[in-house]
Amino acid sequence: MIFNWIGFVAARYVSSSRRNSPSAIFSILGIATGVLALTVIISVMNGFQLGFIESIIEVSSGHIRIDNFPEGETGEALLRRIRSLKEVKSALPFRETSALVRGRLVSPRGVVVRGLPHDALEKDSGLKGKLKIEEGYFDLESPQAMIIGAELARRLAVKVGDKVLLLSVGGLFAQEEDNAYNDEYTITGIFRCGFYEYDLGWAYINLNQAENFFLSGGQAALEIKLHKRWQDYQALDLINAELAGLREKSGEPPKAASWRDYNRAFFGALRTEKLMMFILVGLIFIVVGLNIVQAQRRAVLERREEIGLLRALGASDLAVRLIFVWDGFIIGISGAGIGLLLGLFISSHISAFFAFLEGAVNFTIGLVNTVSRFAGIGGEAEEFAVFSPQIFYIKEIPSRIIPHELALIFLFGFLSALVAAWIASFRASRAKPAEVLRYE
Repeated sequence: MIFNWIGFVAARYVSSSRRNSPSAIFSILGIATGVLALTVIISVMNGFQLGFIESIIEVSSGHIRIDNFPEGETGEALLRRIRSLKEVKSALPFRETSALVRGRLVSPRGVVVRGLPHDALEKDSGLKGKLKIEEGYFDLESPQAMIIGAELARRLAVKVGDKVLLLSVGGLFAQEEDNAYNDEYTITGIFRCGFYEYDLGWAYINLNQAENFFLSGGQAALEIKLHKRWQDYQALDLINAELAGLREKSGEPPKAASWRDYNRAFFGALRTEKLMMFILVGLIFIVVGLNIVQAQRRAVLERREEIGLLRALGASDLAVRLIFVWDGFIIGISGAGIGLLLGLFISSHISAFFAFLEGAVNFTIGLVNTVSRFAGIGGEAEEFAVFSPQIFYIKEIPSRIIPHELALIFLFGFLSALVAAWIASFRASRAKPAEVLRYE
């Protein structure tokens, strides 16, 4: 029953402070702004970062990669055993090497050439989902078929159906170096994965053709995708157990690596970037918390008589303090809840939000330019774009909402108000009824 009257008094204090003083409203708005900003920023950052990570994992490295994969019957038997593991979603053999590719009108460009089975997209749904075919088809049935990135096609000035010439960087072809440029490939598809380095510097050919074409380059490898990428170390132990016998017999043993080990530097940089953004935007909550501390201390001074009366009626020190802590609870839950709902709405409609923002800014810029022309002031401001395609390699602004991060952001906002109210409530517990009521 004690919490019933504490909650009632606290709610009356908050509602009356809204009429008499805007401090509670400002506190709620401050927490809502912090939660809103952090939710939208982290969602957009997740969109960019996870887009890069998924491009690297799904297109390039896989969740687990085995280099020096054995060939022949030994490799086939090992591939079947790996595919039978319950953690494994797909396992795709490939060969990869560096080469030069040349269109008819431009000089050669360096590319990574990867040989894949003709049914790679059927076997690997992750690759199919990330490798968007913009022109033509993913068709590697023909030995002389090639699929290249959209940016590479633009640089080479080629389209589907055109011929390109391929030359190994080290001249490592089955043909003589003098005749290396005579090997033509036909562009059957142009892809875009959203990662600029791959769209500009990658090409796919038929796996059997790659096996016959490369001499010392393009060593056999296996790309493994898991049902859950965070189970990579568990799956790696099982795969290493399968490789253990081969390592004893082979002079150059196969090597298995996790996606986290394979891209440690890049993923570590992205994780540090997100942590720093959390810290910088989280400073908002510190400022709002200090504001709540001062507001609650002022409320204690304004309500000294009421506090003294409550103490005289038998309220304990803890009960008086909980009244102001409940104030902080109401402010925190209201501000964090409002900010989270608005943040989720904006993050779910992020492209429309930025389009509206850019439209408002460009409308203002247009007005300024019009006034400048009438006033005879030289120069006009250019149109504004938050994520200009000339700078950012994106077609639309990505956004990715991660539930446990949203929960953490909500707790940041809520606890900043609760802790601030608890600190400020110390002064209320010091009030002595006799001293407060002596002059009444």
